[in-house]
Amino acid sequence: MSKDSKTLHPVARAGLAIGALAAIVVAGNMLVASLGIGHKTLDLTEEKVHSLSDGTKAILHDLAAPVVIRYYATRSSDYMPEELKLHMRRVDDLLAEYQNLAGGKLKIENLDPQPDTDAEDAANLDGISGQQINDENLYFGMAVSCLDRTTTLPFLNPQDETMLEYNISRAIAEVSATRKPTVGVMSALPISGGAPSMPGQQPQQPWVIYNQLSQSYQVEDLTMTPGEIDPEKYSVVLLIHPAEITPEAEFALDQYVLKGGTVIACIDPFSVTAQMMGGGNPMMGQPGTPTSSTLPTLMKAWGVEMPTNQSVGDASYQTNMNRGRPGLAVLTVPEDGMPQKDSIVTKNLNSVVFFLPGGMTASGGAGVAVDTLVNSSKDSGLVDNLPASRLDPSLLTSFRPDDKVYDLVLHLHGKFKTAFPEGDPAKAAEKKDEKPDDATADADAKKDEPKEETGPKALTEGAKEGNVFLISDVDAFYDQFAYAVQRLGNMQLAQPINGNSSLLFNLIDQAASSTHLIGSRSRAATSRPFTVFSKMEADANQRVGEKITEFETKADEAQQRLNELQAQKSKGNELYLTPEQEKEIQALREQEVDARKQIRELQKDLRRDKDRIAGNIIAWNIAGIPALIVIVAGALLIIRRASTRAR
Repeated sequence: MSKDSKTLHPVARAGLAIGALAAIVVAGNMLVASLGIGHKTLDLTEEKVHSLSDGTKAILHDLAAPVVIRYYATRSSDYMPEELKLHMRRVDDLLAEYQNLAGGKLKIENLDPQPDTDAEDAANLDGISGQQINDENLYFGMAVSCLDRTTTLPFLNPQDETMLEYNISRAIAEVSATRKPTVGVMSALPISGGAPSMPGQQPQQPWVIYNQLSQSYQVEDLTMTPGEIDPEKYSVVLLIHPAEITPEAEFALDQYVLKGGTVIACIDPFSVTAQMMGGGNPMMGQPGTPTSSTLPTLMKAWGVEMPTNQSVGDASYQTNMNRGRPGLAVLTVPEDGMPQKDSIVTKNLNSVVFFLPGGMTASGGAGVAVDTLVNSSKDSGLVDNLPASRLDPSLLTSFRPDDKVYDLVLHLHGKFKTAFPEGDPAKAAEKKDEKPDDATADADAKKDEPKEETGPKALTEGAKEGNVFLISDVDAFYDQFAYAVQRLGNMQLAQPINGNSSLLFNLIDQAASSTHLIGSRSRAATSRPFTVFSKMEADANQRVGEKITEFETKADEAQQRLNELQAQKSKGNELYLTPEQEKEIQALREQEVDARKQIRELQKDLRRDKDRIAGNIIAWNIAGIPALIVIVAGALLIIRRASTRAR
């Protein structure tokens, strides 16, 4: 065989190389898909919009039983809006990432509910009803199941894209929980109902919030004198007005937090609710519930201060009460007063209303981080409780803001340090009360005996990450201030009148569903604004704006001039104009045409610039990146050949 027959033509070699490369790419894609690693990606976006959060990863890692997601999506319809189709692809990718990270413990069942099919029957059984679009029932939702528990997301609204991951992760955490979450409640007020405050009166009904809480969770009353609080049993401890809390109760809360527990404490410098329903009978010398509440030892250790003799007044957030009386210390806090814009707790709240809230200031302490969820405006200051509770109109003239922003809702998180370095205050009190004679008599007898521990040693530092939410108002969650309540016989209908109940339940839901969801954030939207285009349009509008203003001014002057001419020269329905007047009108019309022409030219320039940038982006995506890969590969080939020849 000749030498020439053994050597392929360069064109043939190139063709074979291209074919081999194509075969490698196809085979590589098939291999990656078969191994289930097709969703291993490198997320280079600014806000990691294509990556699942650490909380979601932890929830998937901790799954003890298999979870099934029945994903209902109408895919074979011509009437599905383009926005839903695009969002559907995002959900597909997100669920694939969930399944990839779950390690075989998460199964996705893709169902396309068509009329009169098993898939449609399954959707109806799961409580997912279709959306009527062009007389066709279109489905786009999911049901998350684990063992005998199911949670449904009826409709995956594209407008709620930033909440999609949180809602799915929360549903997985709820159905995979081994038991129904238990919420421990401590309160100096009868929030669960109770005996009548006065003889002959009706028994006190449970608060609406307490009833709603009992529908979703196992609620237990810890009383104001709890013993040890087990974080494995109690997902959340909710404090509502812990007035005159004892050091022993604070110590129990301290140890609970150090073990990784979550506390939601509603405290208050002046509770109108406690004043109304605190019980007691002054005529009989029976004191009622104090109107102020705090956590004196714990808050001091955590670096949080709140005066109990004053409330926050705010000139910007003050609320007009009945009969137009201004409530300087009744604050309607809008979204501007919620600084954590991506927080799940406050994301969808338009406003919350606080009644004589306390002004908290956090300096930090006990080794924890502090996030402000709700705060006052800069037009705020502290006012005395009594005139504020009476809506004293003189406060409006005497009030002087101190140019300080006060915290109304705080989130403390991290590995706390104990507020009781000397241990259990009850044991410390016992040692203090021990008689000296008894101690001396027993000293010699016990001198040589080994010391025995009477119980588990108190923690001085957090064994796990703990969470504490402080809300400086109690009244915000009482029926009268949070709901419009109607009673029909034994039935009670309650409609929220503000975002107060949502605020509290958002906190409880986060903590009770899974500790991994506490402090979670909403996802960034995958649809990103074209800031370059927006800036170009703003610059163009600024340039065109002067022309538009000039044109509008001249048009108004022309219209006014025409009205004057019509009033002066009209005869019947006809208008007679002098040559000078016709010349003036013609000049105005020419100016109008010239202004419109210049505006059109500027708009054309703007479109050309945008098309140029879009073309460059497409060129980089189609040709630039592959070309860069080829250049890098060529450079590596040259380096390798050079090193081979050197040998």
